[in-house]
Amino acid sequence: MVIIRIHHYLEQKYPSLLSDRDFIDEFQNFLDLYISDYEAAYSWNDMSSNCQFRNVEGHPYMSWHRYGYRTFFEILLNKYNNGPGLPTLDIKLSTEVTRVAWSRAADGNVTVTTADGATYTADNVIVTVSLGVLKETHETLFSPQLNGEKRTAIEKISIGVKHKIVLLFPHVWWPEGQEFDFIWNREDIKNLADDEKWISNISQITTPMGASNTVTFWISGRPAILVESLSDDQVEQKCLQLLRKFMGRNVTIPEPTAIVRSSWHSNPFTRGSYTYDNVLAPQYPTAREDLGAPLTDSSGRPRVLFAGEATSPNHFGTVHGASETGYREALKLLPKSEKE
Repeated sequence: MVIIRIHHYLEQKYPSLLSDRDFIDEFQNFLDLYISDYEAAYSWNDMSSNCQFRNVEGHPYMSWHRYGYRTFFEILLNKYNNGPGLPTLDIKLSTEVTRVAWSRAADGNVTVTTADGATYTADNVIVTVSLGVLKETHETLFSPQLNGEKRTAIEKISIGVKHKIVLLFPHVWWPEGQEFDFIWNREDIKNLADDEKWISNISQITTPMGASNTVTFWISGRPAILVESLSDDQVEQKCLQLLRKFMGRNVTIPEPTAIVRSSWHSNPFTRGSYTYDNVLAPQYPTAREDLGAPLTDSSGRPRVLFAGEATSPNHFGTVHGASETGYREALKLLPKSEKE
């Protein structure tokens, strides 16, 4: 649908470009970057055309007051607008879970072991780690090991890499409210040194809501993994090189005053950004439901439950999908009287 609309636009506005072979090839490369970036995929050849994602009503971009995700957490913690908070809350930060052991016996418990050797016993545990962490650790994290359906789901669902590189400038030098996309000349890409070719994989820059004087560069796939290995100064200077190349000599771009960037792939507690439907998705249509299915004891009671965006059949890859699955699993543990 997107390609058809672009073709129609070019046909109406720039018909000569439709016969320009070089432009078509370069624009196709841009579309590959743009679509792969949107899905956080390694290539658009790995994405399913039969995606099960469903949009929700309302505007896709919202800025809550000035604080973004901070507001979201305040709502979850019942602290928004001077709320009283939750009656009982014990969050242990910087505490890595290394093992989740559970029993199939009806009178058994779940024991969670952390890296410092501490153990915690509970009737139920909800696991919300990312698919990337499950791919890397599930064979040693769970005792007994996960069943075949869940292991297949972990293997077949894909998690991609998508990064933000945010530069803060001393003042706004760009037309406010604008986004910028980049279509590279193939000769220019060939002329880039091997250690700087990654900048040709930056699909676009945007201006974040509620954060003046900043621009965000977006990059995904294997080039995004490479960027994680570079220093802040290297990334900053190459982003400036990109801006100055495409903005031209008539635009004066100052040196940034700060850089903030993500590192989803190298982070051992994420190992990726979010999941997408790959080309295998139609062959495993219940993979996300299988991943989200609880581990039950002999009486059928859920003992180890699973949440997170990867377990959402229709809203994967989103924060609302992740939070919905958390509510979904919590409701399974509430008494019937408290669900109503």
